[in-house]
Amino acid sequence: MLRISLSVWGKMLLLAVLTTVLLAACGGTSQPGTKATPHMDAPDGTASVYKSNCISCHGTDLQGRMGTETNLQQVGARMSEADIVKQLQNGKGSMPPFKDRLTSEEIAGLAAWLAGKK
Repeated sequence: MLRISLSVWGKMLLLAVLTTVLLAACGGTSQPGTKATPHMDAPDGTASVYKSNCISCHGTDLQGRMGTETNLQQVGARMSEADIVKQLQNGKGSMPPFKDRLTSEEIAGLAAWLAGKK
């Protein structure tokens, strides 16, 4: 009986420790007194399109999940809005085309928002 109780206690303690570690890892990385750059500041409709179509490769904060070329945090500094529209429509490299998946308005909204990321 005692052995079962210790086993249950051990599992509960392990669960508590893991929960604490995971919650601590969810905190921001900015230093006190500094302001984090809000990369996910898209208008509601554009944010919805991004979350539904782009987040799996480009990340929740535009940080990129498939290598440095998928980081969009400063994409507007290296690509014009027209270039972004073209890439969204036709794809490039490992990025698939979205011209048949997104409307022209959705592509334009994403491109305008991303072009402002400098």
